Formats: sequence, C-alpha cells, structure tokens
Amino acid sequence: MIRTRALLLAALSLSLFSSTPLHAQTTAQVRIDAHAETTPFPHFWEQTFGSGRAILSLRQSYRDDLRTVKNVTDLRAVRFHGIFLDEVGLYDPDATTQNPGLPPEKVQGAGIYNFSYIDQIYDGLLANGVRPFVELSFMPRKMAADPNQTQSFFYKPVVSPPKDYALWDAMIVAFAQHLIDRYGIDEVATWNFEVWNEPNLDFWGGRPNMPTYYELYDHTALALKKVNQRIRVGGPSTAQAGYVADFLQHCKEHTIPVDFASTHVYANDTAKDVFHTDEQIPRDAMVYRAVKKVHDEIAASPYPKMPLIFSEYNASYSNEPDVTDTTFMGPWLANNIRQCDGLTESMSYWTFSDVFEEQGVVRTPFYGGFGLLAADSIPKPSLNAFAMLHRLGDRRIKLDNDDALATKSSDGAVEVALWNYAPPFGIGAAYTPPPANKGPDKTFQVTFTGVPSKATVEVFRVDDDHGNSVKAFDAMGRPRESLTQDQIKTLRAAGAMAPAEKLRLSDGHLQITVPAHGLALLVVK
Repeated sequence: MIRTRALLLAALSLSLFSSTPLHAQTTAQVRIDAHAETTPFPHFWEQTFGSGRAILSLRQSYRDDLRTVKNVTDLRAVRFHGIFLDEVGLYDPDATTQNPGLPPEKVQGAGIYNFSYIDQIYDGLLANGVRPFVELSFMPRKMAADPNQTQSFFYKPVVSPPKDYALWDAMIVAFAQHLIDRYGIDEVATWNFEVWNEPNLDFWGGRPNMPTYYELYDHTALALKKVNQRIRVGGPSTAQAGYVADFLQHCKEHTIPVDFASTHVYANDTAKDVFHTDEQIPRDAMVYRAVKKVHDEIAASPYPKMPLIFSEYNASYSNEPDVTDTTFMGPWLANNIRQCDGLTESMSYWTFSDVFEEQGVVRTPFYGGFGLLAADSIPKPSLNAFAMLHRLGDRRIKLDNDDALATKSSDGAVEVALWNYAPPFGIGAAYTPPPANKGPDKTFQVTFTGVPSKATVEVFRVDDDHGNSVKAFDAMGRPRESLTQDQIKTLRAAGAMAPAEKLRLSDGHLQITVPAHGLALLVVK
C-alpha cells in the first residue's frame, strides 16, 4: 500500500537502477535437460492477492475483476483492509430496531453486532471459489480510545487502540463464532486471520507502537483460540519486513498462540528501512533480499518451522505509472519468483484490481495503480504476465541463468520463462513517455535435451507489442476524462493476451529474441 512517510526523490530514483548492468551481453545460452533432477515448485506467488478495502468487494466491478484473475491464476484467497470499519456496520453499541414509527417504549435493542454486510462480503468471495485472508482491522469508531486518531487514506480508518480491551475481545469472539456458525469450522480453519496491518507505520496509533501492538495481538489471538483452537492466527503484518523475530520472541516468552508470521515489502523500499544499512539495493533485488532476511530470522527463532507469508508485495508502494502499469512488471515478476522460490509459504501481490480508493476515486485508468486490471476492467501487462507464469509446471529444473526459469508438468511438458529485465524508464509518480529504446534486445539460444528434437513449441509473449493496453492508451493521448465505451473496448482488446506463436525445435535448438521489458514463455509439448 502507499506509504504515508515523505518520499525523497533521490532515494526513489536510486531504487530504479537494476543490479543487471545496462551493458550486459545481449545473448544468453540456456541449456535444459528434461530428465534432470527437479524440485517441488508450488505456485506461491499466485495463491493470495490483496485488494481494495472490504466494502469495495460488494461492487460488481470488483467481482468481475475477481473472476477474471481467478480464471488465469491459482487465486485462492483475497486479503483486504477494513472488515471492522464503520461502513461495514459490524459494531454499534447504540443500535436499535430500524422502525421509526414505533413509540419509544416499543423500541428494542437490535444487538451491538450486525453481520449483514460481512456475510455479503464473504459470501461473494466464496461464491467465486475464493477464501478470505482475514485482516482484522481497523478500529470501530465507537470502540476507539481516540476516535479522531485516523490514518490519511481517503476513507480515514480509525487506528486508535480500543478504549477497553474487554470490548475488543468480545467483538473478536462474536465475529469468530459467527463465521463458524455460518460457514462451519472445517471451512473457517482453512482461513488465515492476520492481526491488523503495518503497525510499525501510521496504521496503528498505540505508543510505543510495537509493544502496544503486541498487546493487541495477544488479546486477539487468545480470543480467537477461545472460540476454537483450529483458527489459524498470525502477525505482525509489518511493513518493510520488520519486527518478525521480535514478534516471535514475544509470543514464545508470553505463551501466545501464533500459526504463521506475516510481513510486507515493496521493491522500492529503502535499505535503511528494511536492513538498517546505507547500501543501495536495486528494484530487482529488494524483495528477494527482504524475503531471505525474514526466512533466516525465522530459522533462528524459537519457531524455526513457522510458515512465512508475505501478505503484501509489489514492485512499488507508490503510484508509479512507469512501473505497475507497464510491461516492466513481466520480467520483474518472473525474476522475483525465481529468487524467492522455497523461502516463503505464499506471497500476496498487492493488488488484483484497481477497484481501489486509498488515494480517492480513480480518475484515469492508468495512474500507477497496484492492480492487474485498470479501471473499467482493462487488462494491464501484469495480468498477462501472471497468466503466462501460471502455465509453469509444478517441478523446477535447475538452471544456471539469472534470466530464465524452467519447469516440468505432470503431463511431461516443459515450460521455460525467459525475460529481459531493464529498469523502469521513468522516475516517481510522473508518467514519462517510453523511449524508443529501453535497452538492447536479448537473444536466447535455448538447447533442449530429453525432448523430441523437433518438438513443437508454443511461445507466449508480453512486451510492448504483445498484451500491452498501455501502448493503445498512449496512442489515444492518455485521455484524462472518462473513457467512451469504444475507447474501453479498444483498450480491452489491446490488453488481451496475444495468441501463442507455433514454432518447432531444430535438432533440439530454438533461438528467440526478447525485447527489453519483455517476458516470453515457451511450452514444449
């Protein structure tokens, strides 16, 4: 999500540079033995996605985009903020029956909890084959110690601690019990319950922030387990890969239940914030290094086998149109998957859709939003990148390349992702027209053994000329006003996945050229 701390332009521009030198060779040799030993390759990057806050899930556009992403990925769960926001209507100690025609002596208390919208929110996810990843946030205004302590997002969530933890505990118990009563413990036990969001930033008003967050976590975890021990609870849901070791040590020392550790990182987070160093970590290395750091912290903790979930990640925490809207995301995502494989249970991409209002109502479809689909359900290149990488198999073949990933499927097919990473061409939130040449093309000489020497190959691509709705938007002059229906149709068609090319190996060899910011996927039958 957007960080609310001030952004230093110098730090941001430094983060745009890649660890891959721009003068790198433009050719690469890739050798793939289909009979080589493989390792398990669970699709950890596509099982959970973030989204706009809870109430937005009731919109048709949200559910349309959810189905689109579900159709092309292994989407199993969605995480969002704000299930306890007043707009969802769960908590109101002053509630009465909604019948103003009754005399005062006939008005009966309606109960302080109202699950009407919560039921519609979770029913809508489950009806589409998607489970909630339950982030327990934010504070109901009438429960807050300071109802005026809000965060700066458009919808102004209250981030205060509760005025009385007995009220919070009772709400958590009622919430969990209602979910079990409605959906059954066998279903609810498969959900993750994450306590709060980024308490080390301004999403938590307790001071000092982490010790008071631990108090919130303790109350919440104990209340959930009081309802049923099978409920899966975790935290600390921190920004910048922070405090996981400290959190686990706290749980151990105070005998507090914890079933998973969660945290967040973005590729333009700074080394100072994540590692407390002065180094300059490029955008194509930050996520991996943060994941590795937390993985190693857990291994050295009292819970060395604790599941690790990165419940938010992306290439940028700020609205950078040259990053999250563009073909840059294909190589960045593929490289991130290559690096992080085996280090985490899952990584939740923030977000699946630009049905999203943290900075206000969306004014233009391409503003650097986090989603895979822009407003009006226009596919971005990132959606096509996820769709392509979904085709990777479930066994990984070891390669010595930093720009390739090879897998096998149970049907014997071999899949190879190839990419040409280059830094984003702009700086910060201002859009920069793409240059004529983002960098040199890269030609891959791919050699296969263990497959028929003249096997057919399907080639899927996402690059400037394939599956790129932004190119069509640029051709329209980047209109700032509402799009016409014809413009929307044009952009949706431009953003659709390009048909696969049909090629054939020549004596086990294939040559393929990938432009800068391009991703290609080979499927050898």
